[in-house]
Amino acid sequence: MSSDFGIDAQALVELTSMELRARAIVEGHYSGQHRSPYRGASIEFADHRQYTHGDELRHLDWKLYGRSDRYFVKEYDAETNLSVYLTVDTSGSMGYPEEGVSKLACASYLAAGLAYLAHRQRDAVGLVAFGDHVKTQLPPLAQRGHLQRVFAALEELVPSGETDLPGALGAVASSAGRRGLVVLISDLLDDPERILRSLASFRHRGHDVMVFQVLATDELQFDFRGPVVFEDLESGASLASEAGEIRQQYLAQINAHVAAVRQGCHRRKIDYELFSPQAPFGPALRAYLARRNRFRARQ
Repeated sequence: MSSDFGIDAQALVELTSMELRARAIVEGHYSGQHRSPYRGASIEFADHRQYTHGDELRHLDWKLYGRSDRYFVKEYDAETNLSVYLTVDTSGSMGYPEEGVSKLACASYLAAGLAYLAHRQRDAVGLVAFGDHVKTQLPPLAQRGHLQRVFAALEELVPSGETDLPGALGAVASSAGRRGLVVLISDLLDDPERILRSLASFRHRGHDVMVFQVLATDELQFDFRGPVVFEDLESGASLASEAGEIRQQYLAQINAHVAAVRQGCHRRKIDYELFSPQAPFGPALRAYLARRNRFRARQ
């Protein structure tokens, strides 16, 4: 673990608890910083009032100024806490690779870091783990004891079974309470349009949405050589092939899939980030949250 917090998933495995992993991912970078990476998600627009000297200029409604030639400030109703719904895919494909750090381990570490960070900001944290159905569900709460229950549940996640990502997300959307932040962590190995329609249901209910797609490096780069037997970790089906003969076609398809998800999220104003268990994703997560902060500050 280096002093610049360049910790990777393999180093996190060696820590003794999920809480220590969460701290290793997020602490240090945010010391002395008080702005939430979720800033803007826990306030709702209430009304306009005329600008008076001393009001913050970032709250001016420039569109209204363009129509009326007068300065008005946006007013907001702040909620006591933001409800954060951490939604983690535990289907069989998340068990890849079977040696080293799996996608599910990476997903659980990301979720733990976000849970820890949200708790520090007095936000309520909930957890949903799903495959073809919801397997684990903890409601959003802000108590210290509840954070420990979230960590314990993340420790116990096991990849298994097939996935019905749209169906599971539909169940989560219907059970999610007041408007909050929904964080989906998954390899998203499903039809992009079905995924995006499911994510849109959260947006329609007023939730802010963050999507973290977790894919192993060799899933993205296909660094296989010679004859290989590929096995579907969800269905158990297998396929023998010469890696060199299918490499270009595979890379074209996986790149198109990732691009479709990323672009579809952006069109729907859903935050998107790609992570890999084989990369130092701690710095990547912090860089992403810093970008999110800067973007929200300009809104």
